[in-house]
Amino acid sequence: MGRKSLISVLPIEGWIVFYLLLYLPNAMITKLLTSQVHPGLGRPLTGLETLPASLTVSLVLTYLFIWLSGWHRDAHGVQLGGTRVPLPTRYTALSGLGTAMVLFTVPMSFTIEGVSIPFMQLLMRGDILIIAPVVDLMFGRKVRWWSWTALVMVLLALALTLFDRGGLKLPPIAIATVVFYTLGYFLRLVVMNKTAKDGDPATVRRYFVEEKIIALPLSVAALAVLSATGIGGQPGELEWGFVEVWTDPAMWPIFWIGLTLTAISVVSIIILLDPRENAFCVPLERAASLVAGVGAALLLAWFWGLEHPRDAELVGAGILIAAIVLLSVAPRIDAATRRARAESA
Repeated sequence: MGRKSLISVLPIEGWIVFYLLLYLPNAMITKLLTSQVHPGLGRPLTGLETLPASLTVSLVLTYLFIWLSGWHRDAHGVQLGGTRVPLPTRYTALSGLGTAMVLFTVPMSFTIEGVSIPFMQLLMRGDILIIAPVVDLMFGRKVRWWSWTALVMVLLALALTLFDRGGLKLPPIAIATVVFYTLGYFLRLVVMNKTAKDGDPATVRRYFVEEKIIALPLSVAALAVLSATGIGGQPGELEWGFVEVWTDPAMWPIFWIGLTLTAISVVSIIILLDPRENAFCVPLERAASLVAGVGAALLLAWFWGLEHPRDAELVGAGILIAAIVLLSVAPRIDAATRRARAESA
């Protein structure tokens, strides 16, 4: 399969299904690993203990993908001896910084006392949905009625879940985590719209390579600094995640987390760089991750006896599925209507 056909072979709905199928095992393995008692520690692993290795695995696999797929040939680069090395522009480097902020704030969200991880993740996703149409308007991109409707539906689903969990009562560190995560995603969306959201598969490949060669090393380095300073987590968690994990049996499931994370990052960039408005693409990608998370929770409850999702979360997932259907069907009905009018004119 050629490099161009890899991206264009599926419509955006196909990539959404692929995204769901990848995200589901990623969420299930992560939840099982951090819920079941680790034999050596006498307690489940934490996110700070699993994230360093999974990010490192993802870094290595992403670099292998970039090289073996040939995507590096579409990136800007410099010649070092007989080897051409990919090099980001100032814009994709800025996007890489934003992505590193996203990857770095995720472990911070795992460490905040008195605030559940699902609650933080819902907040972080909800903010992204709000900024998507803002970026569209900044770049003069038309936001169609179905995108606004789907955005409202997704926000409603988030609001129902947040209300069910008791509203917004957050300590300052939690607010800072959400702000930096949102800022990182905002940088990504701005750079995408300025440099890469044109529908050209070569642009998707170039953007992915240039962003990831900056973002992944920065995120691992940030975690290393966090580990060295002891800020943001329980003593020894990040040290275990950087040093002892590599000879621990838990490394096998962590490898699969890193593998699926790598594949998810490829599919995600294809969805987000679809030439249609951000208010169309971002709710699709964010809703798919939330639906996959709820689906994983249901499977874990049915087959592994973990906590069953709350009723509000299931209602929210139903609303998100309806939003995905709307975003898939409405543009096609609109296009068919326009063709019919043109033919009858």
